[in-house]
Amino acid sequence: MRNTGWLRSVRYEVIPTKSIADRVLESVPTDVAVTITASPTKGLDPTLDLAERLAAHGYRVVPHLTARLVVDDVHLKEIVDRLLRAGVDDVFVPAGDADPPVGRYDGALPLLVDLTRLGRPFAHVGITGYPQSHPAIDDDIAVQAMWDKRAFATYIVSNLCFDAKALASWVRRVRRRGVDLPIQLGLAGPVERTKLLAMAGKVGVAESARFLGKHLIWFARLATAYSPERLLDRVGDELSTPDAGIAGLHLFTFNQVAETQMWRTRLLS
Repeated sequence: MRNTGWLRSVRYEVIPTKSIADRVLESVPTDVAVTITASPTKGLDPTLDLAERLAAHGYRVVPHLTARLVVDDVHLKEIVDRLLRAGVDDVFVPAGDADPPVGRYDGALPLLVDLTRLGRPFAHVGITGYPQSHPAIDDDIAVQAMWDKRAFATYIVSNLCFDAKALASWVRRVRRRGVDLPIQLGLAGPVERTKLLAMAGKVGVAESARFLGKHLIWFARLATAYSPERLLDRVGDELSTPDAGIAGLHLFTFNQVAETQMWRTRLLS
């Protein structure tokens, strides 16, 4: 197994379901950052609640500050104050899938601008990168969006990708454009098909159907013969050089945090 250095700098992404806090506390060490998604149907409160709870237990938490779920600048200020009180210093700012948006923010850039007007309250701010085409965003728009957002962010998280060549090629293109922000490689952790389907049901039938409808190809990959270490080995051949600027791994756990932690521990051993 190559690139174990990346495995030492990881983040586990979780979905704020009722049981996930206890599962994180039982199986995830506090030196692993936990990122928390936001639901377009349930809003930001479950995300913020989980962030506060895990932060109180000593975790470094990274809540998704999803732009389309923020009403206006007043709401944004309330969220910022709440996270600062919890000791949060890192947020991830995607546009989100809420359609229509709940308020004035239709994308990540306007919210990032307003965060800057608030005095850049968070030391670390992440934005999304798309190694492969987004189902609802043209490639040229995604490229321009990253360029526009780079001045307001401190790192990039690549969206889920199963193609090592596509992932490596995307990193090189980002660097050729002059974007030098560190990149967290988005990687699906080890998942069990039955648990993945159960998790999909828990986040809501309508939301799951919409989500899976947009991601049928990668869902099929996850549910069959996916191997995270094989993908790591292949992408590591191209991205281990310092000029690639890979800061670590962003592991999509699909709430299988115990399995993800055991997998990571095994590889590090």
